[in-house]
Amino acid sequence: MAAAHALTRDQACRIAVLGALLADERPDDLYDAARRLTMLPLDRTKAVAPAADLVLWSRLGADHRRGDLDDAVAAQRIVEVGGALRPVEDATLYRAEMAAWPTPGAWKDWHHQLSEWMEANEGARRDVLEQLRQEGPLPVSALPDTCERPWRSSGWNNGKNVRMLVAQLVQRGEVAVAGRDDGERSYDLAERVYLDEPVPALAQALVENDRRRLRAFGLARSGDVYQQGEPVGGGEAGEPAVVEGVRGRWRVDPDVLAAALDSADLFDDPAARRTSLLAPFDVLLHDRKRMTDLLDFDYALEMFKPKAKRRWGYYALPVLHGHRLVGKVDATADHEAGELLVHAVHEDEPFTAAVREGVEARLADLASWLGVVAVDSPH
Repeated sequence: MAAAHALTRDQACRIAVLGALLADERPDDLYDAARRLTMLPLDRTKAVAPAADLVLWSRLGADHRRGDLDDAVAAQRIVEVGGALRPVEDATLYRAEMAAWPTPGAWKDWHHQLSEWMEANEGARRDVLEQLRQEGPLPVSALPDTCERPWRSSGWNNGKNVRMLVAQLVQRGEVAVAGRDDGERSYDLAERVYLDEPVPALAQALVENDRRRLRAFGLARSGDVYQQGEPVGGGEAGEPAVVEGVRGRWRVDPDVLAAALDSADLFDDPAARRTSLLAPFDVLLHDRKRMTDLLDFDYALEMFKPKAKRRWGYYALPVLHGHRLVGKVDATADHEAGELLVHAVHEDEPFTAAVREGVEARLADLASWLGVVAVDSPH
């Protein structure tokens, strides 16, 4: 067994920032960004801009034009799969897991119940597939409900038979999200959305997804780690690592590690440190436990909290300076008024002049990209 790399917390932060393409190396375009980050978040909250567009803007700047991502989704070059937006060619890896529905691991009681529910509604499954085959992409509301056994749950999905049936057909790789119309998903046969490519063996696909995810994270917790059903661990990809003062086993991507060790000037020279405004669902923050334990950043999305209980704002944008997360910007885009309303800039520690100048410059860049003007608008 290889000896674990002994990393300081400072080195770990540099590795995470480099892996997330937030230092000197930037992607060529949105497809390169989506491929190298492995995912773009689905959240479409437009307090500032949809999260996926903010992720792309933070890497590409003005080279990412608003509307480009929507065009890529409409052309099915970027597709919704595995809980995120991804290049269509990457869907092949996820189809290996789909083929192992309902789970590639040991079945639990609810897996058996789900399988029995699908079997009882085999006729409804065929009806949905046939209508899609004949009419092409359709929203759930246009699909027939011929389920013989209704979907029962204690949550808001209770009785939503077609919605839950289609969700399982997506999980099984029979149906795919074909796009969106006014924000509503439309579905089509998976064979007309995904590329006609050989699906790898499940074990091979899982290993490759771990490798790609670790590359984007730079440093991730070892093993199969999930957050709200989404994988955030590095599996056994890369090389073992331990981080000074941080509990747990880690995996580090060797190429990102080498880049971090060779890029001291990039982070140590104050003049070379970049300032970035991030989406709340940025890859750097995707694993909230890693964000807290490794990056030492206190943050939570507060849009669902009562206004009086918010610490940072409805949709606060984390601030990255160099390899440190140093604050949050509470801002809202008002396109009718042509303004980016800057409600507050929260400093985790007092900003230096360089950080303050960097934040002001990024706010001006963000406003320009949105086609508005940044203005102070305290709550």
